[in-house]
Amino acid sequence: MTETRGPKAIEVELKYHVLDVAAAERLLHSDSLGSFSAASPVRSLQHEDRYVDTAGGDLARAGFAVRLRRSGRGLTVGVKSLARHDVAGGIAHRREELEGPAHNSASPLEWPPSDARSLVLELAGDAPLVELVTIRQLRRRRELRDGTTRVEISLDEVDVLARSEVIDRFVDLEAELLKGDESRLAVLDEVFGAEPGLRPAERSKLEMALEALRRHHGNGPDGSDRARVRARNDVDAAEPVPSSSDEVSETLPAAPADDTHLPVVKTPGVIADDPVAEAARKVLRFHLARMIVREPGAREGRNSEEVHGMRVATRRQRAAWRVFGEAFRPRRTKRYRAGLREIAARLGAVRDLDVLIEAADLYRADLPKAEGRGVEPLVSDWRVRRADAHVLLVRELDSDGYRRWVDDYRDFVRTEGSGVRPVGPVQPHRVRDTAASRILAAYEHVRGYEPVLRWADVETLHELRIAGKWLRYTLEFVREPLGPDSAPLIARVTALQDHLGLMNDADVAARMARTYLVEHAGDLSTLESAAIGRYLVSREREVARLRRTIGTPWRGLAGIGFRRALGRVVARL
Repeated sequence: MTETRGPKAIEVELKYHVLDVAAAERLLHSDSLGSFSAASPVRSLQHEDRYVDTAGGDLARAGFAVRLRRSGRGLTVGVKSLARHDVAGGIAHRREELEGPAHNSASPLEWPPSDARSLVLELAGDAPLVELVTIRQLRRRRELRDGTTRVEISLDEVDVLARSEVIDRFVDLEAELLKGDESRLAVLDEVFGAEPGLRPAERSKLEMALEALRRHHGNGPDGSDRARVRARNDVDAAEPVPSSSDEVSETLPAAPADDTHLPVVKTPGVIADDPVAEAARKVLRFHLARMIVREPGAREGRNSEEVHGMRVATRRQRAAWRVFGEAFRPRRTKRYRAGLREIAARLGAVRDLDVLIEAADLYRADLPKAEGRGVEPLVSDWRVRRADAHVLLVRELDSDGYRRWVDDYRDFVRTEGSGVRPVGPVQPHRVRDTAASRILAAYEHVRGYEPVLRWADVETLHELRIAGKWLRYTLEFVREPLGPDSAPLIARVTALQDHLGLMNDADVAARMARTYLVEHAGDLSTLESAAIGRYLVSREREVARLRRTIGTPWRGLAGIGFRRALGRVVARL
């Protein structure tokens, strides 16, 4: 149950670990359990929970777990107390819980105001949040009623992910008090306790996920949750929470240790006294290594994050050429840019369809089965297109031209001075001499949209998204000489970019759904046409909502606080 007590809410629930899924499903679909009777049909819901903390574990140390939940309704933040108190004669557990809206940013400062956000800021300050573990679950739920007491039971099929890799699976059955008398949970506990396929859960989903993570990293059978959190942070170097549009998990396959492969390192290693061309070479080398190491997974095609990771690496390189390209001879380096453009297009064709399919699957997870099946022809069409695009991607990766290009490009990024344009003795050519003007010029380009922002159409806002990308990349490429104060600035630019990226994704989905309806009007049943039409309308409403709410991330970027912080950061150069 979620009951209000001051600023916090209270969750009261029974929790069981499922040993026999068939037995749990019989309970879920039963019309009566003890004195309780079914008050709703079984509904399915799919969501993904990323548990986060500061690099120092401040939230866990204060006794709270913070969850970022993505579902078909968007992103929310949930804050739960780690301490559970027994109630209802010791059969149920009570925990404090707060929820509020969120969006993709490592800084809670960027989230919309809520009690959950306030508590996170109180405990974590302005420290960025890092991902600990991800839990993806399919929840099948229904409501039960006994007089004035209402309970929701749910059967949760849980996948535990470490940087997009499934490392454990389990099933839980929960009964949460929605309203009424806590003591009535004893009725359900008696029913569930008589079922040999269930056992009372001694640990939360997060505790089980952290244990799976510890086993995955080989840390042994003992140790507290905080020790596991610290071990995870040591392994993953406290990477910020990735955003959905242009970030990717950083657990990378190991490249062979020989002279023909680039090492995958934690940072590019740019310093203020680097010549611009050699700073560019460091950035290109850094991301080319990530592109190459993601290639086998992208070629296999089963894990969409591998395609995503390879695409992000190509985007970063193309951005680096735009930011630093004037330091090189155009004719000597033209073939490297052209090769990146070609492979980026092949990767983008696959990744864009992955995004569409994933979003449609999240939308369908909240629907009744018949409605969800009605959208299937559209999603199936996208899956076929995705398979075709992947064939073309693999064909490109297998080509002799691509292999020669990679070999040549690898030599270029490893050879200091290669392709560099000559500079005069007093010509600005170091990072410290040129980065500030590049950053401020990119910021001016973004600020130029301010007069039209209120009336901007989707195409104009897409152009703003691109301008935001170049500002973000220009900051990211020199974040080491800029110092740690650059991280909150990059997070605010990312928040704007993510907001506009979600709007673009929704707009693309709406346009493709509309095209599909027109082209396949004679092939679809009435139910299918209506279901796809409702999906089209939902995407158009999402575009309208994101256009309407652009002011929040914009103010974070255009306000006096950002401008002053930007000035202080570039002054470090």
